[in-house]
Amino acid sequence: MSVADEWDAGDMGCGEVIILLRMRMRKLSPGEVFKLTASDQGAPTDIPAWCRLTGRSLLRAEHPDYWIEQSQRG
Repeated sequence: MSVADEWDAGDMGCGEVIILLRMRMRKLSPGEVFKLTASDQGAPTDIPAWCRLTGRSLLRAEHPDYWIEQSQRG
């Protein structure tokens, strides 16, 4: 899978990760893939929920790595 951008958020808390992830993904075109590495214990629940709420596609999740496809609406 081709990745347009990626970010290792380390053990940053998911609240902060979500805010920064939203800003980073705004730079992507629809259909581009972003790889996030987030080792926070809440990530396996929070990242998929955020994708559902924002209309993005979670293509793959293997904690701590998540591949997210940018939506049409950005």
